[in-house]
This record gives sequence, structure tokens and C-alpha cells, in this order.
Amino acid sequence: MSAQAPVANSETDSVVARAKADRRRFRRVRVDLPGKLFIPATAQEYSCTVVDLSPGGASIACDVELMADTQIVLYANTFGRFEGLVVRKDGPRFGVRFLSTALKRERTAEQLTLYMNRSLLAEADLRRDDRTPTKGLTRFVRHDGQIVSCEVLDLSMSGISVKTDARPAVGEFILIGQLAGRVARHHENGIGIEFVGTANNSAERLRDKIAIAR
Repeated sequence: MSAQAPVANSETDSVVARAKADRRRFRRVRVDLPGKLFIPATAQEYSCTVVDLSPGGASIACDVELMADTQIVLYANTFGRFEGLVVRKDGPRFGVRFLSTALKRERTAEQLTLYMNRSLLAEADLRRDDRTPTKGLTRFVRHDGQIVSCEVLDLSMSGISVKTDARPAVGEFILIGQLAGRVARHHENGIGIEFVGTANNSAERLRDKIAIAR
């Protein structure tokens, strides 16, 4: 057993290094991931399935009729948040063109590389940003005004994991400290929260806005 461990680590390191070095534009990759689709014009949200994905767009299966050029916000499990426009209807599915920056497209290409090699990788390798173990106490406010105390487990520029007995639904928007966020997943000890609008924050400023108390 011990003789095989270095090989597995070497394979994992190789996959991650290749993903970061080779951020080329992909053709659509089959993913079949659960997601949430938000329509800003109507403030409605729907569960959906992301059938395939590329840095430039996606094919989505969802029980909603949308016209071409409808603005959408897509939350794709593992890959995070995308803004885009509906560009075509294909039977029960529709195509979306993302309105992403060049940096966002490069990062999505990197994530797709990792996703296609996911059998060699831990879940943490698929996240958008490196997470730092962070201990402390904070609280979040739910959409109905309920205040929930929680313990911070880890933190990155794109999200935070907290320990809590509360289980807001995936997709629910919350306020944690001074930051808006969205519940992205449930885990054994609590929930993972994806931040909304933290592009111009440093790590130190992020911690201040969350108001983590040690």
C-alpha cells in the first residue's frame, strides 16, 4: 500500500498542474450537474440540470419556457455562478451564452480539465479558489430575517464553509457579516456558502466583512 501512495499523489499533482498550465477553450463537455437558474427580470428561480458546459456557454434542461435573449444567472454545482443570455431552444433544453470575462473563461477551462480527471482528484481540487482552514465564530441572516450563529471552518475568496445545525435550502440567499451569499451545498457539519460580489476584496478585507470573532 505505501509503495502505491506516491504514484497516486504524482498523478494528482500532474492533473492539477496540467489544468493550470493548459487553460485552452474547450468544446462542450458533458457534465449532467444539478443547478439553479435565476431569472432577474421576474426574480424567479428554478431547479435545472446543466447537460453540457464550456467556458463560453452551456446547455440546460429546465421546466421553464424562455425566449431568446432572456438574461439568466446560472448556479452550476461545482462550477459556481455564470451570467448569460438564452441563445437557442433545443427541444426540452435551451442553450445559454455566458457573459464572462476572459479570466472567468480561463478559470472555467481549468475547472473542466479538473472535472474530466475527477477520478484522480479530491473535491477540494475542483473548487474555484484555494480554501484556507479558518477558525472563528460569525453569524448569517436568512431571507426571513432569522439570525443563525455559526462556526467558520474554512474560507476562500469565493466562499466559506461553516458549521451549523441550520440547513437553508441550496440556492437560498443569505447575508453573512456584510457580505451577500448563496447556499451552495450541504455537508456533514453544516453548509457551504458562495459569495456574491467579492471581486475587489482582499483576503484581509474579506475577513473583516465577515466579522470573524476568534
